[in-house]
Formats: sequence, structure tokens, C-alpha cells
Amino acid sequence: MSLSQVIDLRLLSPSTLFRALSRPLQIMGAIALGLAAAALFAQMEGERGVPPIASGGDYQVSGVKVDVSAKDANAARTAGWRLAQRRAWQQLWTRTHGGTGAPALSDSQLEAMISGIEIEYEQVGPTRYVATLGVLFDRARTGQLLGVSGSTVRSAPMLVIPILWDGGSAVSYERINEWQKAWARFRTGDSSVDYVRVSGSIADPILLNAGQIGRRGRLWWRVLLDQYGAADVVIPIARLDRQWPGGPVIGTFTARYGPDDRLIGSFALRASNDSAIPQMLDEATRRLDQLYTQALNVGGLQPDPTLIIEEPVDPEALAIENAAEQPVESLDLPPPPTSATNSIAIQFDTPDVGSVTQGEAALRGIPGVRSAATSSLALGGTSVMQVGYEGTVETLRAALQSRGYTVSVAGNALRIRRQAPAAGTPPVQ
Repeated sequence: MSLSQVIDLRLLSPSTLFRALSRPLQIMGAIALGLAAAALFAQMEGERGVPPIASGGDYQVSGVKVDVSAKDANAARTAGWRLAQRRAWQQLWTRTHGGTGAPALSDSQLEAMISGIEIEYEQVGPTRYVATLGVLFDRARTGQLLGVSGSTVRSAPMLVIPILWDGGSAVSYERINEWQKAWARFRTGDSSVDYVRVSGSIADPILLNAGQIGRRGRLWWRVLLDQYGAADVVIPIARLDRQWPGGPVIGTFTARYGPDDRLIGSFALRASNDSAIPQMLDEATRRLDQLYTQALNVGGLQPDPTLIIEEPVDPEALAIENAAEQPVESLDLPPPPTSATNSIAIQFDTPDVGSVTQGEAALRGIPGVRSAATSSLALGGTSVMQVGYEGTVETLRAALQSRGYTVSVAGNALRIRRQAPAAGTPPVQ
């Protein structure tokens, strides 16, 4: 720095000097703010999962291996696919009927029954075709030959939250992972469990994260399941333990169910290295589905009744509906007298949780009260209860006073307090 520059700086006013020196700090702060905003945007943007494949009701036979040679690559592939169809038909028949031999069908008959072929692995050479294929059979066409029904009894909709433990941390839909991919690849059409799988987009990474399974409160679970159109939740958990870098991987898989994280079963599989992990996870999804299906068959996969919000039946609406279903001549009879149900707001003291339950129970015990539920809770203060009452506000006021309450009326609302008992007098119950 030259002497003139030093003199120039000294001649600056304190405010000008402060602005000059703070300019780099302002620039650095703006850059830091921009990076933080970019990091926050990057955390929220993009897809965090793989969309699940469409799963119809087709029969699926996976892992069919073929090794065929022919005059050229196209002929070898065609011969390999036809061989896979015949082997898959034999496996499907054996799976349905046991060890009996499958009826002999021509290639054209088999092709008419098959709805698709999945390429799990293939190598194509000049005259050779080596592959592992999955064959899908149309349920309606194949069910007649198999002698089984074209439909299956399925469970209630079950939301799937796959949890992967890898490297000491748990992840679900927060980022794309191999365990979520395996469940996205799994064909659920042939399963007795009605799985509800999500793609991991928009709000899925926030709502269906690894920490969600630790919640026990039913209110949030009700909202969550209603969001995805499910009745309950299944939680397949995978834990990967690597023996050494590039070596075998031991996978421990656990089938859990419901907000209470109930255990259904577990097992372990082994992959020779990291490249074999997807195949191991695919096998794990099939085995976990078997565990869930077995639990369903013995009645252990029923939806939790505390997760179902049931609206109370209105007796008056039910009576009107029953009257509408009567023959025409019965409509000439005079209808039974009905009384109007009024909604009355009642303010009451709630010093603790027990006082809320006691207040609601006291109101429900009054003749004519059809419903009583706290609509605004203020522990340690005054809460508000909405009461459905067949009568007027004055009638309810008299009934409350007869039970030992001090009641004040303000329009269609009541303010109630317990009267202090006189000395030597037991409190009013």
C-alpha cells in the first residue's frame, strides 16, 4: 500500500471508512446467504424416490435362466424367450398344483397367455443368448387352465415405509436408495397384501421419513394415512453390514407393522459384494411379502381400529332413511314426533387433563344431551365444549344448576363453575 493510499484512508470520515471496510463483509455475507438458500432449495427440490411399477393381477415367475445358441443373435434371443416361457409355465403349474406335470402347450398358446417378459439380466453374443428373465402370465387367461379363481382376497390398503440402515444411519424417502428401489420394482399384483407405495416426490420425503416410525400418537398417523388412502402401515426394515470394503454384505431384514411397530418376523441374507446387493434386496422383498401374507392369513394384519375415524350415526337421519325405504302406503301414517338438537357452547375450567374428561362425562350424563366434546382445550385455564342438546339453553341451565353448577348465560353459550360445598357438606357429584 502506497503512502498516498494510507493518507487517503486517513482522510476518510468514520462513516465512510466503516462503509468501505464493511463492503467486503457485505459481499461475503451475501454469498453465504446465497449458498444457504441454495442448500435449502437443494434439500427440498428433486425426486427422492423411484416411482413404483404398475402392478396388475398377473401371475409372475421370476429368475428363469436360459442359455441358447442359434445361427444369429436374433434367432438365439427368440429361442431363449420361448424356452423361458415353457420353463415359467412349468414353474407356475408346479407352484399351484405341486409336483404334477404341467399340460403341454404350444408356443402360440403360451404367447397368448403371456402379458409381458422382464429382462433381469442378459448377454447377447453373435450366436448365443444368456439371460435371466421374468415371465408375466395374464390372470384371466391363465386362471382357467390353472383351475383357480381370477381374483384374490386382499388386505386393507397398507402404506409402505421402507427403512434402510446403512453406514450407521437410517433413511426412507429422504434420498433415493436401493431398498426403496427394490420395493418400487416389486410386483404387488400377485400378493394378498394391498401395498400403497409412493414415488418419493413433493411432500413424501418430509412426511415419510425414517423418524416417522417412532411416532406413537394416533392423530398424526390418522392424517398421514388419510393423505395416502391407506388403512394402516407396514414397515419393512433392511440393515446392511459390510464385512470389509468390496467384500460380502450381510443383510438383516425385518417385517414390522402398525404405528406401534409390532414385529412379524425377520431373516438374514448374504451378498457376495456390493454389485449383488440389488439382487439380494429383490429376494428380501419377496420373503417379506411372504411374512406379511402369512400374518394376514392368521388374522395378524388387521387394520388398527384406533386409526379409523368413524363418524357417529345420527339417529334422526337413520330414522328418516328407514322411513324412505318403507312401502308407499305406510307413508300415510303420521311421523313420530322429533325434537330439535341444538348446539350449545359451554365454557368450563380445566386445571388438568382429568378435568376435561370429568367435564365431558358430567354433561353426557344429563338427560337430553346427545354429544359432548371439547372443541377448544386450554389446560390451566378455560376450555370450550360443544354440546348437542335436545332442548333450550334455559332447560340445560336448569339441569346444570340442579347438579351443583353455577351457570351464567350469554346468548347460546353457558359458563359453568362448580359450587364450593358448605362446611361439613360432601361435594356434589
